[in-house]
Amino acid sequence: MISSIDLKGAYFARKAEMDAAIARVLEGGWYILGNEVKSFEKEFASYIGVAHAIGVGNGTEALHLALVACGLEDSDEVITVSHTAVATVAAIELAGKKPVLVDIEPDFFTLDPQKLKSTITPRTKAVIPVHLYGQPSNMKEILRIARQHDLYVIEDCAQAHGAMFHGKRVGSLGDLGCFSFYPTKNLGAFGDGGMVVTNNAQLADKVRLLREYGWKSRYVSSIAGWNSRLDEIQAAILRVKLRYLDADNAARSRLAKLYSEGLQKSGLALPKIRDGTSHVWHQYVVRCSDRERLQSFLSDNNIHTSIHYPLPVHLQPAYKGRMNGSGYLTETEQVAREVLSLPIYPELSLKDVKQIIKAINMFVSAGAVA
Repeated sequence: MISSIDLKGAYFARKAEMDAAIARVLEGGWYILGNEVKSFEKEFASYIGVAHAIGVGNGTEALHLALVACGLEDSDEVITVSHTAVATVAAIELAGKKPVLVDIEPDFFTLDPQKLKSTITPRTKAVIPVHLYGQPSNMKEILRIARQHDLYVIEDCAQAHGAMFHGKRVGSLGDLGCFSFYPTKNLGAFGDGGMVVTNNAQLADKVRLLREYGWKSRYVSSIAGWNSRLDEIQAAILRVKLRYLDADNAARSRLAKLYSEGLQKSGLALPKIRDGTSHVWHQYVVRCSDRERLQSFLSDNNIHTSIHYPLPVHLQPAYKGRMNGSGYLTETEQVAREVLSLPIYPELSLKDVKQIIKAINMFVSAGAVA
């Protein structure tokens, strides 16, 4: 079986370094917000190209704390997309704000700036563009519109570690950038973890307070906060993995190129890359009008695929009927019926990719509708 992800393979690829990093933490006897976290924050900030990085518990909490740090009022609206992991919308509601959903650009699966412009109201205070699948959103237009309306821009970079937009890494473009280090990410821990990055010193200080009960000094809360701390073991692991992130992303890019070349005549809608950007291929996502049959065919041929995401947030049981979306997020709803994520990760062999390509082309040549 060709799996859609191989976390064990990622561990064994750098086992000695990771084991040494974990042992260093265990032997040091300091397990929360110590030198490993401080060092990783410094290294990650340098990598992204920002002044500040604050380690937190996970990607959802990164978005939550970033929103709270902006000082929005309870009645304020935050615009984002419905074609995303539910965490994006969950974080907005966790912060006590109202999610307002806009449609996506069908070629890139990211927030459509023109739809953003027409959705802004006097209550809109922030926008969260999601750099989905490793593809940067159209940040030039999003930032232009946001600045015209005095909106905070909080980048959801959970699937785009290392991606570039016109020479700058995602996360460094808006007011704040939020990352997840969930194990399946391009930069993944061995558990949960997240990061907020920013060039704004005041916002950085606020997030640091919020992640640990609002403490300026231990046990004394200057503001109301939460418990959302990146632990030392995860930080130590991530420090190892960060050194290889560009190489791993390059490996993903080589596999993506192989897919795109091998599937040119398949009839599938293949992913496109926005001009002036680098895609880091967290997922290689094709579109197929007969997705379920294609996915079943591949499964029968021992190839595991995934769907990111089968149901837009506004149509999910927990959200349906209580937020905008249904009836006019037409691109979002169409994409959700067609997208299929093929296996892609640095440890995936060229032989396996060629086998996947062969199987898809067999499906098409058999007369299946793509």
